[in-house]
Amino acid sequence: MSNLWYIWLILGALFILAEMFTTGFVLLWFGVGALVAGIFALTGLVGLPFQIIIFLAVSIILAVASRTIFEDIFKLGSPGSGLKSGIDSLPGRIGVVITSSSGPRREAEVRVFGSIWRAFPAEGEDALSEGQQVQIERVDGVSVYVRHVDQLPSWRAANQLTE
Repeated sequence: MSNLWYIWLILGALFILAEMFTTGFVLLWFGVGALVAGIFALTGLVGLPFQIIIFLAVSIILAVASRTIFEDIFKLGSPGSGLKSGIDSLPGRIGVVITSSSGPRREAEVRVFGSIWRAFPAEGEDALSEGQQVQIERVDGVSVYVRHVDQLPSWRAANQLTE
């Protein structure tokens, strides 16, 4: 039983190797648990039953802890979270009018982050003029509703102008 740590080492390596071929991100923690149990086996201070308890405890604690951590990270991109991407990130962004308003609905085109959007003045806003800076108020389908921006704070001008 003095060489039991070899078995824990091999078991840990197999779990870690198997993790490379799965998507669950659980086997890694059982590999770490086996390596920790192997360290205790190497010292010779504890017997097999205690090594098994260490293996299970470390593996389960790490699996539960990582699940909680990753769940919090992956929730960032979900609806209602603070992280916004794609169309959800447009409201509040600054764009430039590239085609002046025309027609009864005062339709124009606005460039935001290199993309051109069909734009309409928000309620109470005047018609849009070419070259004017606007802030996106909301997105409706493939159209944006914008408000005029008279002057941008210096920190915002550098980060959000997208001509």
